Amino acid sequence: MITANKPEFIQESKLFCEHIGMNPKEIPYPQKILSPDELRNKREEYEEILSVVSFFGEKILHHLKGTPLLLSVSNDTGFILHMMGDETIKKTINQLGISSGVQFTEASMGTNVVNMALKYNQSPIQLIGDDHYHEYLHESACYAVAFHYTDVNDLLGSLVIMTAKEFQNPMLLTMLATTVDSIERELLLRKQNRKLNILNQIIMDNTRNGIILTNRDGEIITFNQYAELFTGKSKEDMLGTKVQQLASMGEYIYEVIQNGKTFEDVQMTFEQSSTEDRLVCLFDAYPLYDEKKQLLGAFGQFRSITERVRAEERYNYLANHDDLTKLPNRRYYMNRVTQLIQQTQAADHQVAIVCLDLDRFKIINDTLGHSSGDLILIMVASRLQDILEPGEFVARMGGDEFMFVFSNITREEQVLDRVKAILHIFNMPYNLNGYEFHLTASAGISIYPKDGDNLENLMITADTAMYSAKNRGLNMYALYSPDMNISTREKMALESSLRKAIENNEFRLYYQPQVDIRSGEIKGVEALVRWQHPTKGLIPPNDFIPIAEETGLITQIDRWVLRTACMQNKKWQDQGLPPFRVSVNLSSQEFLDDALVDVVKNVLDETGLEPKYLDLEITETMTMNVNHAIPMLRNLHSLGIQISMDDFGTGYSSLNYLKNFSIDRLKIDQSFVRDIGNGSNGTNIVSIIIAIAHSMNLEVVAEGVEEKEQLRFLQIQKCDEVQGYYFSPPLPGEEFDKSFLDLMSRMKKLY
Repeated sequence: MITANKPEFIQESKLFCEHIGMNPKEIPYPQKILSPDELRNKREEYEEILSVVSFFGEKILHHLKGTPLLLSVSNDTGFILHMMGDETIKKTINQLGISSGVQFTEASMGTNVVNMALKYNQSPIQLIGDDHYHEYLHESACYAVAFHYTDVNDLLGSLVIMTAKEFQNPMLLTMLATTVDSIERELLLRKQNRKLNILNQIIMDNTRNGIILTNRDGEIITFNQYAELFTGKSKEDMLGTKVQQLASMGEYIYEVIQNGKTFEDVQMTFEQSSTEDRLVCLFDAYPLYDEKKQLLGAFGQFRSITERVRAEERYNYLANHDDLTKLPNRRYYMNRVTQLIQQTQAADHQVAIVCLDLDRFKIINDTLGHSSGDLILIMVASRLQDILEPGEFVARMGGDEFMFVFSNITREEQVLDRVKAILHIFNMPYNLNGYEFHLTASAGISIYPKDGDNLENLMITADTAMYSAKNRGLNMYALYSPDMNISTREKMALESSLRKAIENNEFRLYYQPQVDIRSGEIKGVEALVRWQHPTKGLIPPNDFIPIAEETGLITQIDRWVLRTACMQNKKWQDQGLPPFRVSVNLSSQEFLDDALVDVVKNVLDETGLEPKYLDLEITETMTMNVNHAIPMLRNLHSLGIQISMDDFGTGYSSLNYLKNFSIDRLKIDQSFVRDIGNGSNGTNIVSIIIAIAHSMNLEVVAEGVEEKEQLRFLQIQKCDEVQGYYFSPPLPGEEFDKSFLDLMSRMKKLY
C-alpha cells in the first residue's frame, strides 16, 4: 500500500513497481550479474575511483565505529563494484542475492537507493523502512548520494550506506553528502593533476632544453628526453637515483641543494660515445622553494649551444686555413710564429723564417689556366707538408708564396740543411692531366733575433732574401744580409717626394659607390686616396701607404682624406644629390691616437656635415688592443657617426670581443667574395660572416663584387650592401657628381 505522505519520487517508484507487477513480498532477483572477469574489468576501470572512495569510506566507518554500517559503491549504471563495513549485514544481504557484481535497476530490484541516487543524481536519497517497495528491506535504513566529475558534471556512480532501521539517523545522510563532496574534490584534483602532468610532460619532452628536477634529498624526480640526449643516460635508470651520479652537473645541483647556490651559463661538453660526437651546452641550476621558503628541491637545465659553437669553430677554421690547400693561412702563421718568438726570448734558441716562392708560376697560370694552377698549388702544398719535421709548420701566405718556421734553432747550418731538403722535393716532376713538367722555387731565410726583432721585420727580411735568391737564378736560396735592402738613397728620395706631395696637394680622392642589395640605391661611397705624381702619374695607395706608415706621414694623409671627403659629401648634398654616407679608412696610427675623437668632431663642425653621413672604416688588426679599441669606438660612436670593420675575416678577430665593439657593419674582404661560386670555402666563409653579423644586429657590406653571379649569391644570403667594379670603379669626385644620374640609371639596370 502506498502512503500519500511519502516523497513524490518514492510514490512514483512504487506505482511503477505495482504497474509492472512486482510482488513486494518476494525477494527480487537482479536481471544482470557480472561474471568474475567482468567484475574484475569494471573494477580496473574504476581503480582510481574505488581507491578514493575506499579511503573516505574507511573514515566514515572509523568515525561511526560501533554502529553496524555497510558501504557500497556502484558505477554509473548501477552495478555494485565494492562493499565494505559490517560483515553481518554483508552476509545477510549476500544470502538475499545482493553482492558485488549485481546491477540495481528499478525494473529488477524495485524502489532502491542505488537506482534512485543515479536517477536523481543532484540530490541525496534516503529510504527508511517501508520507503522500500520490497518488504525484505523494511527493517533497513539506506542512504545514497551520486558522485560526479564536477568539471563536466559527468556521473560516475553512487555511494550507499545501509544499516538497520533502528540505527537510522538524518546525520548519516549529511555525513554521506559531505563525504561525497570530498570524494568529488579529490577526483577532480587528481584529474586536473593528470592534465597538468600530461601538459608538463608535453612541455618537458618538446622543449629543446634538458631538464632535471630533484626533491630536497637530491633524488631525481624529473628527467626529460633532452636530458637523456645530453647525458647519454636513460630516464628509467635515473629517476629515483641520487643526482650526484650525474658527474659534473650533478655536483652543481647537489651544491644547490646543500648550500642554496645558483649557477648560470656554465659551459659543459658532453661526449656522445655512440656517435663520437659532442654536444656543448650552457647549464643553469637553482633551488626551488615553497611559499614558506622551505626547500623543495633543485632545478637543472641544459641549453644547447652546439650549433653556435660549431659555427664559430668552422668560422675560426676557415679564417685560419687556406681555402685551396687547407694549409694554415697568413693569420694563423702570424699568430703562431709570434708566440714562438715570445717563447724563444726566454731561451737560448733561435727561430728561422723561410719565405718560399714558386719560380715563374705566372707562366703556368697564363698557359694552363688558373684551375690547373690551383691543382699544382695543392700538389706543392701536399709535398711541403709531407716533408715537415716536429717543431716545423708551413703556411700559404697567398698566391704562390709559402712560409716556413723552424723553432729551437741553435746553428745556421740546421736551417740551410732543411731548406735544401725542401727545395729537393721540386726535383721530382709534377703530373697534371697526363703531362709531366718540372717546377722550381726560390727561398729566403731570416733568423730571429739577428735579422729582426719581431715577426713583421723577419718577414720583410725573409722576403728580401727570397728576391735576392731569385735574382741569382732559379731553384736557389739565400740567407738575409743587410746589403740586400733597398738603397737608402732611393728610400729617402721617395720619402722626400711624399712630403712634397702633402705640401703641394698632389693627393686625389676617388669614390666607389656602396649599393643597397635590395633596392639598387646608393647608400654610401668609400673614399679612396690616390697620389697624382707630377712625373710618374697616378700612383696607387699600395705603392706609397707603407712608406707613409713607416715615416709617420700617414697621419697627415688620413686627416686630409677625412676633411676632403666630408667637404665633398656636404657639397654633394648642397647640390641636391640624395644624402648618403661617405666612408673613410683609418690607419692604425690614427686609430691609436687619443686625439682622434676631437679631430673627427672638429672636421664635422668645420665642414657642416651631419655625423650620420660619415662612416669610419677600421680593420680587425686595429682592435687587437681591446683595452684601447672598446672605449675609442664607443667615444667615436657617441659623436653620431657610423663605424665599419673593413676586410673582415682576413685579420685578427675575436668573436668574444666583436659584440663589445661599437660598430654598425662588417665589410667582407674581396678575397672571399672573389671565391664565390668556384667551389672553395670562400662561399662558406661569406655565409658564416653574414649570419654572425646579422645575429649581432650588424649590417654587412661585400667588397670586390665583379660578377652578377656574386651579386645573386649575396642577395640570397641577405647581405645588406655591395661595392665593386660590377657597378662602378672608383671615380674622381667631379666625375662622380656629373655622372650621378647616369650612374644611378646604370646601377638600376645591373641590379
